[in-house]
Amino acid sequence: MKRTLWIVALLVVVGGFAGLQQYQSWSSLTKPPTDSAGGSRENLESGSGAGGQGRGRGQGRRGGGRRSLGAEVVPVRVVSSVQKSMPVQLRAVGNVEAYSTVSVKSQVTGVLQTAHFTEGQDVKKGQMLFTIDPRPLEAALKQVEANLARDSAQLRNWREQLKRYAELVDKQYVSREQFDQIKTNADAAEAIVNADKAAVENAKVQLSYCYIYSPINGRVGSLLVNEGNLVRVNDGAPLVVINQMSPIRVTFAVPEQHLVDLKRYMDKGQLHVDASFAPEEARPEQGKLEFVDNAVDRATGTVKLKAVFTNAERRLWPGQFVTVALTLTTQADVVVIPSEAIQVGQEGQHVFVVKADNRVEMRPVTLAWTNAGEAIIAKGLSAGEQVVREGQFLLGPGSRIEVKDAEGTATETKRGGRRERARAKAGSDNQEPDKTIASDPPGKSDDGSSGEGRKRRGERARAGADG
Repeated sequence: MKRTLWIVALLVVVGGFAGLQQYQSWSSLTKPPTDSAGGSRENLESGSGAGGQGRGRGQGRRGGGRRSLGAEVVPVRVVSSVQKSMPVQLRAVGNVEAYSTVSVKSQVTGVLQTAHFTEGQDVKKGQMLFTIDPRPLEAALKQVEANLARDSAQLRNWREQLKRYAELVDKQYVSREQFDQIKTNADAAEAIVNADKAAVENAKVQLSYCYIYSPINGRVGSLLVNEGNLVRVNDGAPLVVINQMSPIRVTFAVPEQHLVDLKRYMDKGQLHVDASFAPEEARPEQGKLEFVDNAVDRATGTVKLKAVFTNAERRLWPGQFVTVALTLTTQADVVVIPSEAIQVGQEGQHVFVVKADNRVEMRPVTLAWTNAGEAIIAKGLSAGEQVVREGQFLLGPGSRIEVKDAEGTATETKRGGRRERARAKAGSDNQEPDKTIASDPPGKSDDGSSGEGRKRRGERARAGADG
């Protein structure tokens, strides 16, 4: 019982102490605040009111900054749309291939004696390239020629005997059986001579293989087997590779969705192909379409094409990658503008059209196709209208513009963009420091002293220094 009373008393004391602390906290919160100089809450409220006015003026300045940004003149470069004839082209990346390629190999076994060319040399058809040691084959030819001479002599003997036996059998001096045997021997001798003649021809052919000639007009590559090496019949590595450079082929592929148009225009006539490459893209090689593959590649969904070029100046080289433009047809009187004038927004493609009051209109357009940096407009623009070519990123509907020349357009546009962003940032900042400086009376410095006071202090300092 006594312990319970002590516990209750302890709880009462703790509760009273907690209530006292809570009361003191509430009193300090409800007491009117004062500033460091003993001012009352009204003074703070009046100060906050002055600050509110300053903030109001700052906000007014920011609003003025936005208005000035909207009224800024944007430097741009413009171009007029023109009406002209434009080719309808399919563009792709092509690979140059030799019109024909020959890997020269030996047809006989022997030692390579001489190479009659230098690496990278242009050769003509029929020009000698290699000489393989002919002595073994010359000896083989002499051997078969000797066999032919021996068998020919035997054949002549059997023919003479056949004549004599023919006379004797008619007079019945010899039997028919003996005559037939002589005739058989003569026929066999003739067959042997014919076989010897074939062996001689074969030996001559084998001997001719010792002298290798160029089968085409072209350019030889690296010599893959040097003089003195033993070459074998149909060896794996060729002696040299010859590429025919003129004419030459370019292989490229176009998407299968263009196959219908391609076949339709091919039925109307020969299609022309241009092949260009850096740094001579302005002077393309001109050729003709020669081959269309008979199937669409399932892996890529493209159709392989081949074009032939005369390549008289040897500007195209096997293995080279070029930009191919296949001209399907030419459309007349279409509206054309530079491709960079086309912008893409949420509502699709559009251009900024320059009006008479130097303001721009954002006009949607329909793009037909592009060709070599030029955009063909199908709908939305007329010939002769001016459109913005550079500087569109600062424009909006109704923006005022300033047309710059061709040389200063890009620089002025970038600088104008930087200035606009700097002004926008400055307009969004608080302008309180500017307000404070403007409120100081003339002749006052930042520390509140006047110009006259500074002058007198300067004179006293100089007098003290002279003394």
